[in-house]
Amino acid sequence: MPIMRDATTAPTPSPRWTQDAALALVFLTRLPFPPLGPLNGPLAEGTSARAMGWFPLVGALVGLVGGAVFAAAAALHLPPLAGALLALAATVRMTGGLHEDGAADVADGFGGGRDPARKLEIMRDSRVGSYGVLALVFSVGIRAAALAALPVPAAVAAMVAAGALSRCGLAAMARVLSPARRDGLAAAQGKPAMTTVLLALVFGIAVAAAVLGGLALPTLAASLLAVAAVATLARKQIGGQTGDVFGAAQQVAEAAVLLTLSALNGAAA
Repeated sequence: MPIMRDATTAPTPSPRWTQDAALALVFLTRLPFPPLGPLNGPLAEGTSARAMGWFPLVGALVGLVGGAVFAAAAALHLPPLAGALLALAATVRMTGGLHEDGAADVADGFGGGRDPARKLEIMRDSRVGSYGVLALVFSVGIRAAALAALPVPAAVAAMVAAGALSRCGLAAMARVLSPARRDGLAAAQGKPAMTTVLLALVFGIAVAAAVLGGLALPTLAASLLAVAAVATLARKQIGGQTGDVFGAAQQVAEAAVLLTLSALNGAAA
């Protein structure tokens, strides 16, 4: 006779690593996620912070979709720049413009605020100002131009690598910088452990090495320098990090990776 379970019994928690990976996917993308699975049931303590270790793999998936769109546009004989813009539009669709929104808020806050408190207030305003608009224009324009300069196979690899590498330094930034606010997403997430920082770096390096080979190291360096630059600026401007700062760091790092690969491809030509 089968054993009947009480309907009120809590579901068995999934293994911790599957919860971490699933939360990273849910947080960074707008992909539909089944209601049952790793996130069904209570989350293990510290899941939000540990999920950052999986950000590079989610980023690689986002980049792969963008690369596929670029390849499809090339197969249809569309101009490279049009293909690049379509590829970036596909990644924005996948992420819901999460990082672009953060970059725009940071540009408005850092550019328009007189002091840290005012800067943080502007960053929370849902309206986009002139600094934010310009940040979006330059972010999309620079990334599209760099991507369009690459041949199709290299562009697909670049999108995958940029997606991973632009997110592999975010856990390190979260560990080094304290939240600039006592409330908000960044404060609630908590500080990731060093093992999470290392996991993110390992995933980022592994993806870059797999698709770029010997170009993985210079692009890794470019991405980490970009994140470090944004972190340094955020510390100076608002005394720490916020969710918007993470978005800005991702955008700057992705542009740095694509520009590096474009420059290396031009030098080798």
